[in-house]
Amino acid sequence: MLYSSLRSCLLANTPDSNRFVIALSGGLDSRVLLHLMGRFIRDNPQYQCDAVHVHHGLSGNADKWAQQCQQWAFEEKITYCHIEHVTLVLGNRISVEQQAREQRYLALSKHIQQGDCLLTAQHADDQLETFLLALKRGSGPAGLASMPESTTFGIGYHLRPLLQVTRQSITDYGIAHQLEWVEDESNQDQRYDRNFLRHQITPLLHQRWPGIRKAVSRSAVLCGEQEALLNELLASHLSKALHVDQSLKIVELGSERIGKQLIRQWLSLFTVLMPSQAQLQQIWHSVVWAQDDANPQVCCGSHQIRRYKQRLYVVKQWADISRFQQECKLNQPCSLPEELGTLVITTVKVSGTLRLPLKNETVSVRFEPEGIEAKPQGRIGKRKLKKLFQEYEVPSWNRRRTPLVFYNDRLAAVAGLFVTEDFVGEDCDLDWQCNSREVQ
Repeated sequence: MLYSSLRSCLLANTPDSNRFVIALSGGLDSRVLLHLMGRFIRDNPQYQCDAVHVHHGLSGNADKWAQQCQQWAFEEKITYCHIEHVTLVLGNRISVEQQAREQRYLALSKHIQQGDCLLTAQHADDQLETFLLALKRGSGPAGLASMPESTTFGIGYHLRPLLQVTRQSITDYGIAHQLEWVEDESNQDQRYDRNFLRHQITPLLHQRWPGIRKAVSRSAVLCGEQEALLNELLASHLSKALHVDQSLKIVELGSERIGKQLIRQWLSLFTVLMPSQAQLQQIWHSVVWAQDDANPQVCCGSHQIRRYKQRLYVVKQWADISRFQQECKLNQPCSLPEELGTLVITTVKVSGTLRLPLKNETVSVRFEPEGIEAKPQGRIGKRKLKKLFQEYEVPSWNRRRTPLVFYNDRLAAVAGLFVTEDFVGEDCDLDWQCNSREVQ
């Protein structure tokens, strides 16, 4: 019964996919999904299936779980089981649950190629818990829609083929097939909201209203349809408000009611935790309508909503790199921190922009602009870097993420912007290769 349900779901929702990727935690749900997919691949050899286990490092058993997942994938004839290690920052303002979820999906996305389908093992009881958590947060239709059975995921798809199946049915299947699975000790920790609901609340709800799973599932579907309709009606408005760099034009937001919905739709284009009602209010009043000379920001999980030149931007919260200093050798790429790519000073025969360093000059790259003055080529007099960044229209959040090239302790160039007058020459070119700059 469970296998036929899964097979029907796969064939109905992934007509163009021939490669699946299982998110394999090793727990009961994903272990059963792995077993079912092993049978599906044997019955349908035209399909390929890999597994990905995300190693969070939070448990002393984490290494053992990773090894077990690889063994189980091998037994089920799954092509390959990749192990992805992620690092969580404990003690910050972002909950461990939220961090783990964000890092998990980021790790999984690395294994999704064009048209691939990610499979996760959420079931009907998970859907009930997700709905209740959204209700607790005071979510609107988008949040109450909970988890869709099928949605896009990066350049592929995300399918939850067990979403209509109960936890009990999955447990019965695992026992009937004598499967082994890992028991994460954190699942018993009722300090986590989801565990509290699972152990204390939903059993009472099932006892009182046996049909509550189906009722919640219907409500989630209806909320999803309402949200989809709203998105469809505002699609042309959002398209008009989007700038080519994916920022959002404030002048096109319209009324507060429409503007807030456009902001939500805009944020859904990114891997950003959707803001609460209070956060959305703050974005509208403190960021959208802040004074022109203000530098407003609102945090949404591991990202910030910022404003620059009458547009809104989604900016990742990067670590402080003001103390970073790295020596650079000619013609050798210099690796930069925090996904800033590489910087290389290349010697050229003609038409360079930077002179060769002298024998007694050490070239280094740094990121702290505080107190530094510079005189770009062709300018009269020196100016503080802060003022020059403003002139060159570098957003405030990028000013400490822009590489500064020094010859000894003198600023020679600001990558992507200018060479200072005393270091102009035709001997070298400065090349900064980076894909993570948020607007420059």
